[in-house]
Amino acid sequence: MPETQSSVKEVIPDIGGNFALDEAVIAVLPSDCRVLECNSFGTSAWTRTARILVELSNGSSKQYFLKCATEGGEVMMEGEFNSMSELYKLAPSFVPRPHAWGRFKRANPVTHYFLCDFMDMENEMPDPVTFCARLAEIHINSQSPTGEFGFMVPNCHGKIVQANVWDPSWRSFFTKLLVSFLQIEIGVNGHWEEYEQAFEVIVSTVIPHLLDPLQAGGRTLKPCLVHGDLWEENAAIDLSTGNPVVFDASAFYAHNEYELGTWRRETIKFGRSHFNQYLRHVRPSEPAEQWDDRVRLYSLKFNLAHMIGWPGAPFVRKEQVSFLLNMLKVNR
Repeated sequence: MPETQSSVKEVIPDIGGNFALDEAVIAVLPSDCRVLECNSFGTSAWTRTARILVELSNGSSKQYFLKCATEGGEVMMEGEFNSMSELYKLAPSFVPRPHAWGRFKRANPVTHYFLCDFMDMENEMPDPVTFCARLAEIHINSQSPTGEFGFMVPNCHGKIVQANVWDPSWRSFFTKLLVSFLQIEIGVNGHWEEYEQAFEVIVSTVIPHLLDPLQAGGRTLKPCLVHGDLWEENAAIDLSTGNPVVFDASAFYAHNEYELGTWRRETIKFGRSHFNQYLRHVRPSEPAEQWDDRVRLYSLKFNLAHMIGWPGAPFVRKEQVSFLLNMLKVNR
């Protein structure tokens, strides 16, 4: 029996380290290729990442990007593969081509992986005009396979499993998503009465006030494919084309305006120019006068994700309470 690796850090060592590629990954590469190099590459908060260089049968070379994780890795890797696959179907030049996901044969603890094309990228903010036009195309051209809001497999926002079961009601879907993140955040950072009471009113009053009208009075709301975690760390410039690309998707079929929620967070670099360019392609849903309040509502989920991923920052929670109380004042 082949010897197993003892940890994901041994499967993919520290940045710059070379390693032996697991048989499971070799099996999904082109059958006639020869692996030349495998070395750790880049940084990731929840996973280990690497670059693979192979020689194809015609003598040309090709590079792949490998991501792997242990705890929760199966949901993370399967979810990212399906998220990126759905985006790639609609915009193949906007995302790296996904190839496979699976489980390493020689790893203990159990390790799962996601494999896609490697892209040479420059980590700078994409041009708002081009970027927002591409994003709008995905929202406009996508079609939910069930006609409902949700996704075909569980997936993660960072390392957090999302509540993404199909639901015909966007208000119902978003409520379950937000509440699930709130419960996890309280488990991570502890109870705070004022904070939790404010969220109770958000859920019981503000969400129905802002989201019920989207599917009332004869209005219909199209479920659109969203990237799901679209901030500057998940977008870059493809150096071979100069075009914008996105990655690390947490996709599902949602109200398209949900995608913009993360742009309302104070620390995010996407800003007014991106909102303006996006709205050139996709008009606000009716009632249009509630557009800004809806986007602010959607930003709550992304704030919760940040507080779960980077716990122990009380000032962030205080800012969230101030934000919640202001929303309550405006929407009562």
